Amino acid sequence: MTHTHNNLIHTISLSLLIFSSSLTLTTSQSSVCRTSCGDIPIKYPFGIDDGCGSPYYRHIFACSSSGKLELRTPSGRYPVRNVSYADPHVVVTDPFMWSCEDGERFRPTRPFSLDSSTHFKLSPQNEYMFFNCSEDNVIIQPKPIFCEHFPEHCDSSCDSASYLCRHLPGCSFALPRSTCCSYYPKATESLRLMLKYCTSYASVYWKNVGAPMPYDQVPEYGIRVDFDIPVTTRCLQCQDPLKGGGTCGFDTLNQSFMCLCKDGNSTTHCKGIFKFNTLLRLY
Repeated sequence: MTHTHNNLIHTISLSLLIFSSSLTLTTSQSSVCRTSCGDIPIKYPFGIDDGCGSPYYRHIFACSSSGKLELRTPSGRYPVRNVSYADPHVVVTDPFMWSCEDGERFRPTRPFSLDSSTHFKLSPQNEYMFFNCSEDNVIIQPKPIFCEHFPEHCDSSCDSASYLCRHLPGCSFALPRSTCCSYYPKATESLRLMLKYCTSYASVYWKNVGAPMPYDQVPEYGIRVDFDIPVTTRCLQCQDPLKGGGTCGFDTLNQSFMCLCKDGNSTTHCKGIFKFNTLLRLY
């Protein structure tokens, strides 16, 4: 009886050493990874709970007490209108930017900015309208019509005769050309520089609606921010339904990859990993 008992202890000890490299015997995090905030789904690479998603986007999103998703940036917190994972982008609204209700009352605003250490970037589908700019510091002039479709071939002037300034989206009026001009900034630094010499701005992104060209895009107010989805073999293995269908996350102490499972956290996948843990508890 004693010999059998010692063999069992030896077997359990040896198995524990083998499994310890792939198993973290801690409380499962998968149960605390919320999958939505309001009506917006939260999927990898994002997370609104620490340790969920990719560490590249840690502390980027917050879910308010009223169930509204917000994007954190160095310039503030911005309401998120929607998130697309098929065409990876986030659309946020800036409560401080100009709106139709303001008319010609151009209230001072702050520039939207992004954290350069994240995998976010301003979308080339954004177009910005600037209002009440200093003509001593900003080149304001009409651009050739082809610049609306090929802005990269045009100079850096602010277009005072743009389509958007002549047809303000959602507005029943048009502002005098001298008070509005549109510009395609290539980075948030350009936006910050423009707002040194312009009182206010409004961001419009060209939304794909799936209609035949040239009606496949319509302008909507908002800031489109594109993002990358880090694809790793570990995450694909963790999410594989045949391997337990875990949730990709990370260790909050060292930010190393973790597969979050209903029975605990693993460094690989969920299926079969926790049977040994159950054996230990039974023993």
